[in-house]
Amino acid sequence: MKTAITELLNIEYPIIQGAMAWVADADLASAVSNAGGLGVIGTGHDSVDIVQQKVEDMQSKTDKPFAVNVMLLNPHVEEVVDYLIASGIKIITTGAGNPGKYMTRFKEAGISVIPVVASVALAKRMERIGATAVVIEGMEAGGHIGKLTTLTLLPQVVDAVSIPVIAAGGFGDGRSLAAALMLGAQAIQVGTRFVVSNESNAHQNFKQAILNASDIDTVITGQINGHPVRVLRNKLTTQYLQIEKEETGKENPNFDKMEELAKGALRRAVVEGDTESGSMMAGQIAGLIKKEESVQEIILDYVNSAKAVYKERQSFFDN
Repeated sequence: MKTAITELLNIEYPIIQGAMAWVADADLASAVSNAGGLGVIGTGHDSVDIVQQKVEDMQSKTDKPFAVNVMLLNPHVEEVVDYLIASGIKIITTGAGNPGKYMTRFKEAGISVIPVVASVALAKRMERIGATAVVIEGMEAGGHIGKLTTLTLLPQVVDAVSIPVIAAGGFGDGRSLAAALMLGAQAIQVGTRFVVSNESNAHQNFKQAILNASDIDTVITGQINGHPVRVLRNKLTTQYLQIEKEETGKENPNFDKMEELAKGALRRAVVEGDTESGSMMAGQIAGLIKKEESVQEIILDYVNSAKAVYKERQSFFDN
């Protein structure tokens, strides 16, 4: 299954793993790379020493291409960027900001830079500053999201830029991979389904919550403060949404109450397995996921199902 992205990144299948905080470690990322996709190490607010440990751990587990995600709001971002350039890393994804400040240095080091964006305007800006490709993320995704759906955003970005586009948000099986390719994407980014893989170190309670989810079990919190996040419903979301309701319309909303409630919540879910007061970031496709599988099984299911869908529907275009 060759596309512009598989050729560009030297990977077998057009499947990129999302850089999920507390989940995207070397165990998961190396499994994705070894199975033919692109594994991505998440670094969040990590210090440069922790980033180096993660990269070296990854290099000990795979000789396949992989990426490192750089959160541009990381207080240690300058040191992290310096290290990644010196380390010989060849693929970087970015989030939470504009990588323009570092783009010249990245390009001089031969690094492919793939920012995550949520609008046509941002995709065009990233192309202008030299991005190799872009990930466009729709609001179906888990975690921090934009306002547009993937189905509407993807073809508009494909029409607006000449660099390869990777689609994220709403891709739970091979049918959606086939749809993304038909809409002009060169790959998809997968998060939630990899959370429940055998190689994922996410707490089993968190995995089970995803496996038990229905189509309506995700909600969006944080819309009042401009930082919307899609998560599974639980006690935390009930409390958070109640505070949002109380503060909406006020001249000076009390964001402190919401920030205190959310502090450390993602770690509580992913690491500690607290499904009541933890932030269980998951996409709307959670309702599609019914079993825990190996990363290799997941990737092959995407690819084989996409091919089967194409063959089944090919008669539509032949008539």
